[in-house]
Amino acid sequence: MLTTTIVLITLFFIYKWSVSWIEYYNQLDQRFGMSIWRYSYDYQVIGKRDISILDDKEFVLLRRKRNRAVTFMYFIFFLSFIVFMSFMNQILIRIIN
Repeated sequence: MLTTTIVLITLFFIYKWSVSWIEYYNQLDQRFGMSIWRYSYDYQVIGKRDISILDDKEFVLLRRKRNRAVTFMYFIFFLSFIVFMSFMNQILIRIIN
C-alpha cells in the first residue's frame, strides 16, 4: 500500500508537469485557446480550412508538439486511474480482513 501511495504521488507530480507544458504551449500562440483537455484539430472541420504545414510551418510543428503533450497527459491520467483503483482495492481488502 505504501508503494502504491508513492506511485500515485509521483504520477500526480508528472501529471502537473505535463499540464504545465500544455499551458506553456497554449501561451505561445493564441489560436490554441486555453483548454488543456482538447486536442487542436489536425482533421477537417466543416466550414473551416485547416492550416497546413505549407501555410504556417511554425504553428503546425508547435501544434504537433502540443498534441503530443496532451496525449502524454491523457496517458498519465488513465495510468493514475488504474493505480488508484489498485489503491482502493488494497484499502478494501484491509477493511474486509
